Amino acid sequence: MRNKAISMLAVTAGLLGLSLPLFAHHGNSVFDMTKTITIKGSVTEWDWSNPHCLLQFDVKDESGQVVHWIAETQNPANMVYAGWGKASFKAGDEVSVTVWPAKNGRPFARIHQVVLPGGKMLDADKGDVPGHVPGGSKSDDNYKQ
Repeated sequence: MRNKAISMLAVTAGLLGLSLPLFAHHGNSVFDMTKTITIKGSVTEWDWSNPHCLLQFDVKDESGQVVHWIAETQNPANMVYAGWGKASFKAGDEVSVTVWPAKNGRPFARIHQVVLPGGKMLDADKGDVPGHVPGGSKSDDNYKQ
């Protein structure tokens, strides 16, 4: 009976050990943290929820076509300390968003900072933000709109 209990404990510990990587977060591995781009667009939605807040906005590309962007921040609890809130954005707001773009070139990014219509700047790097690139990064002037 004792051997069976020890065996069950060993199997349980092994399964828990194997499942821990499933809880790992993707971090910033999908973003090109070596460069930032600044894009201007119109807010379509601000999703203030876990595990990441998401800012969705429409941007006109060089050919005049509308491209729908989605950019993430940290969770709401961390963003409050940086001055962000549930009512920071509303649909139709014209914003300038500086982001670390997705490595695959899709319109998905990690927010570095946002300039609101009245000129107020929201900095996603205030406090302890994972993936912060000390000293900033080089902006891609070809992408500025």
